[in-house]
Amino acid sequence: MTGPEAIFDRALMRQRRERIAPIFDAHDFLFREIAVRLAERAGDVRQNFPLALDAGCRTGLFTQVAKEMIPEKIGTYILSESTPSFARTAHQRTGAPTVIADDETLPFAPARFDLVASCGVLQGLNDVPGALLQMRQALRPDGLFLGALLGGETLFELRQALLAAEAEIEGGASPRVAPFAELSDAAGLLQRAGFSLPVADLDPIDVSYENAFKLMHELRGMGETNARLDRRRTPTRRATLLRAAEIYSARFADAGGRIHASFDVFFLTGWAPADSQPKPLRPGSAQTRLADALDTTERPLDEKTGAAFPLRQPKPETS
Repeated sequence: MTGPEAIFDRALMRQRRERIAPIFDAHDFLFREIAVRLAERAGDVRQNFPLALDAGCRTGLFTQVAKEMIPEKIGTYILSESTPSFARTAHQRTGAPTVIADDETLPFAPARFDLVASCGVLQGLNDVPGALLQMRQALRPDGLFLGALLGGETLFELRQALLAAEAEIEGGASPRVAPFAELSDAAGLLQRAGFSLPVADLDPIDVSYENAFKLMHELRGMGETNARLDRRRTPTRRATLLRAAEIYSARFADAGGRIHASFDVFFLTGWAPADSQPKPLRPGSAQTRLADALDTTERPLDEKTGAAFPLRQPKPETS
């Protein structure tokens, strides 16, 4: 059997993150906001979490935010990060044990954690189902997974502007923006990984910039520039970039002249299976008929025609 098809150059992604680690604080607003929203979701859960894993932690943003927002909910943190410079920073800022490990291969024993949080790294993995499966296996029964990934229409404005400019200036187009999952795909990934009670919801974040070059500079500072394996390997022409900025401004600028960038954040929630969790009833075990609840007549389908016909005739009205 073969593994999932590789989409991203993971080695290149680690190199870029290592390079931008010293300046990441100036560009971490998106992942800090995601961390805040993850912490809010953890705070809404009734139970507490004695041991939590901050997986793919970058500078430990989720741990830092959670310690401030919900200090009573989480007892001890363990962090994992694939980039050594980020891992060192995370340990210094949180004081928590930090493991350098690839985001797709978690080095933890099964049933270890009460909470696993993943703050915006899943969209850059080649094997998202495999990573989710490992996170689920790392949870104790009835442990909680909270994750966030970019998906949907994220950066559709930039994608349109670059494709249009490249086609106009260079007579063709190359892959510029990573493929993003849809919300229905995200929910399916949780089910595929074996989570109970899976939920995926969309929380959009709209950000404005002075121009498209400011946005591209921001993405570079985040370490989120194009790392597709099928990416173009030669530098983009200056004329193409200038034209892309013009197209972006023409299509997506507001009345004040600032351009807007969309980030669709999918928040994922799932539980490690446990006997104490609610379970669906066995087929045929219902105690109440749906037709009675709806105050209507039950009409099964005719096997040949597919048409509905009455199971029993309604009682005649009496005066």
